[in-house]
Amino acid sequence: MSDLFVAGVGMTRFGRHQDKSVYDLASEAVRIALEDAGAIGSDVQAVYWGGATQGALQGQHCVPGPIAAWRMGIDGVPVFSVENACASGSSAFHLAVQSVRAGECEIALAIGAEKMNIADKARMFGVFDSGWDVETVEKNKATLLAMGAAVQPPPGTTSEKPYSIFMDVYAAFCRQHMDRYGTTQRQIAAVAAKNHTHSVHNPLSQFREAMTVEQILAAPPITYPLTLPMCSPISDGGAAVLVCSEEGLKRLRGRRARAVRVLSSVVLTGIAHDVSQRERGIGYRAALRAYERAGVGPGEVGVAEVHDATAMGELLNAEALMLVPFGMSGPAAERGEFSIGGRVPINPSGGLESKGHPIGATGLGQIHELVTQLRGEAGARQVEGVRIAAHENGGGLIGTEEAVVAVNIFAKS
Repeated sequence: MSDLFVAGVGMTRFGRHQDKSVYDLASEAVRIALEDAGAIGSDVQAVYWGGATQGALQGQHCVPGPIAAWRMGIDGVPVFSVENACASGSSAFHLAVQSVRAGECEIALAIGAEKMNIADKARMFGVFDSGWDVETVEKNKATLLAMGAAVQPPPGTTSEKPYSIFMDVYAAFCRQHMDRYGTTQRQIAAVAAKNHTHSVHNPLSQFREAMTVEQILAAPPITYPLTLPMCSPISDGGAAVLVCSEEGLKRLRGRRARAVRVLSSVVLTGIAHDVSQRERGIGYRAALRAYERAGVGPGEVGVAEVHDATAMGELLNAEALMLVPFGMSGPAAERGEFSIGGRVPINPSGGLESKGHPIGATGLGQIHELVTQLRGEAGARQVEGVRIAAHENGGGLIGTEEAVVAVNIFAKS
């Protein structure tokens, strides 16, 4: 998949944007991405819109993508609305890559945006209830929560305030990993402390306050072993990525040297397997395919952005990307291997835990960070000498894992 490029990226600050609509956020991100690429709206030949909550929260159940493009003055081109839960933005990017790769267009735009903070908190949290099969909810819960049954939560370690059912699921993933590999709560806290420290240097991050491991452990509990700073917040935000071919790149007015190569883009769904068969997991299989298509191995990855809706997500996904052997991510995190300056920095942006998690924009926000890193433009959070970057983003749940996983590999031009 050579000769494909990211020519421009744009992103709003993630956080609470009470005075902006989802389309305001998307438009801001697109404006920045087009300027970054030296492009204008009429250069765009196809649009892929990633979003998951417009129907539930704004009542826009149909055609959010065409409406967004129309509002931006991008018309007369194919526009597709893509929904894959938290992997919606990455799925939009994948389809943009596929479109350019197939020769359907030379320049395609992937957009992701969400306006999730609303006054009705029950409705806000309710958007997560459909992230799995809604006709088998009790079975879903029983299957997933049973994964953590071997480790009993200590008294007083579950919040009395409402939170997403997905946090219970992530806690079950934590407890299973703790039981199988000896992972500790402190190691999980080390991930959160590292990400909150990284985010201090990211002006687009929702939270920008450094935290120590001790502060993470002493924070209000969500559900054991997760405390509040280990979990991603409810976020608003937008992100956009302009994908182009070599010919498309020549048409743009940006500096060619700032384009980043797309080595591979993979999206997979899961297969039936025993939970102990980690090598059959969706993320591991997607990573294998992505590395093979890219012609690189995990040992060449210099920086990664992975889906950390909780700190445990980073540990699991670092293993899925083969950046560390199965079961070894906890000790690696505690040793600082995933920190900027460590062996393979992960989530230099601050990750979902600190940068924020506006579902449809999340995957494109991760790509924004990796493109910034490969350009050498990340400032105080820059990973030195990086040439290959890996991206992982998951969405929804089926069985005992994510419903959808996207893995992308990028390279410095």
